[in-house]
Amino acid sequence: MMNGGYLVPANAKKGTLIFNMFREFDLILLSIGVGISVLLLAIFPNTKFIFTVLFCMPGLVAGFLVFPIPYYHNVMCAIQSIIRFYSNNRKYEWRGWCFNERFTREERSKK
Repeated sequence: MMNGGYLVPANAKKGTLIFNMFREFDLILLSIGVGISVLLLAIFPNTKFIFTVLFCMPGLVAGFLVFPIPYYHNVMCAIQSIIRFYSNNRKYEWRGWCFNERFTREERSKK
């Protein structure tokens, strides 16, 4: 076993990312969200706290989507994986390592 027995180093993906965390699309999404928030705060006079919170929402949502989480690249990738998983109507047939074609033909004929 070389290098502790791992096939891929833990930081293999980080070398291709900007600031070791973001893809180009993530930074574009974040900058658009923050830009809209800054534009709204600059254009409209906000005398109430609720308007300030509403004007900051595009930046907060964009920041939430690009926030890195374990086992996924970021929250946006996790949401995409969840949507793909639950919208998938494929039916998988289990095949173990002891596959016997005769047994599966018998099972199919019983159904």
